[in-house]
Amino acid sequence: MALKKVRIHEAVGMVLGHDMTKIVPGEYKGPAFKKGHIIQPEDIPHLLNIGKEHIYLLELGDQQIHENEAAERIARLVSGENTYMAGPSEGKVTIIAKQDGLLKVNRAAVTSINAVDYAVFSTLHGNRLVKAGEILAGVKVVPLIVDDQVVRTVERIAGEYQDIVAVKPLRALKTGIITTGNEVFYGRIQDKFGPVLRDKIEDYKAEFSGITFQPDKAEAITQAIMDYAQAGVEVIVVTGGMSVDPDDVTPDAIRATGAEVITYGTPVLPGAMFMLAYLGNIAILGLPACGMFSKITVLDLVFPRILAGERLSKQDFAEMGYGGLCMGCKECSYPCCPFGK
Repeated sequence: MALKKVRIHEAVGMVLGHDMTKIVPGEYKGPAFKKGHIIQPEDIPHLLNIGKEHIYLLELGDQQIHENEAAERIARLVSGENTYMAGPSEGKVTIIAKQDGLLKVNRAAVTSINAVDYAVFSTLHGNRLVKAGEILAGVKVVPLIVDDQVVRTVERIAGEYQDIVAVKPLRALKTGIITTGNEVFYGRIQDKFGPVLRDKIEDYKAEFSGITFQPDKAEAITQAIMDYAQAGVEVIVVTGGMSVDPDDVTPDAIRATGAEVITYGTPVLPGAMFMLAYLGNIAILGLPACGMFSKITVLDLVFPRILAGERLSKQDFAEMGYGGLCMGCKECSYPCCPFGK
């Protein structure tokens, strides 16, 4: 690459080879003049006002590419399902959600790409809900001009993965609640768990399929699960009875259905006594009492992924321990916080 330095007053009629940024603190940050702009006499005062007294004219050598082209080539490979690209602007291409859904980011791919000199690939945390139009990631290279080998190295790495940044739509799965406990079943206290859980199910756009009440009897809870399964319910949430107390029989009742237990216990607080099992394709969630008292729990890390069509494994839960401690903030800002990240 050859750089030709030219004084601003001598640059009229010349073509910019890069964006020039203008910053007004608290008001604006963006390109004052974009790549390809032909310098006009009236541009001179503006360029001087943003501190530019010289510009560079770029002459690319063999196997050298401009930052805009480099960013576009990388972004095309990392943009996955239900995303689109915008830009480049100031050398950066943004990846944006095409629709609402669950953001998936391949963390290993992001790390591998950023290990390449001059590559910059920044994303949001994965496994969080995003809205259509939300920015998910940014791609650029550090220098204005980069050797083509850098981009080809990134392309080779990215080619080893699929859907590095993608959005999975949530399905409106039929979801039923079984509330356990003698105190509620026999009317000694009013059920306050069900309404809270129903609101959460509907917040995630799942289809609420009803609620039943069962005593602390494993046989009755097992039968209620099987009844829901026969009725076509796709997610069954069983609340209460998840501790190690003698009267808490919900885990045994779930096992008695013949379901495959993925985990009983998670490295997530709140939610340590959570259970996930699968009866065929039906997800059975054993939810401890934390779901009634805490706004955000392990349920918020698991339920959206099930709605997005994922079948979680023991490894998925093991990985939740990193970032799995809720800080219990007075004003909850989830998902814009470390929990579940």
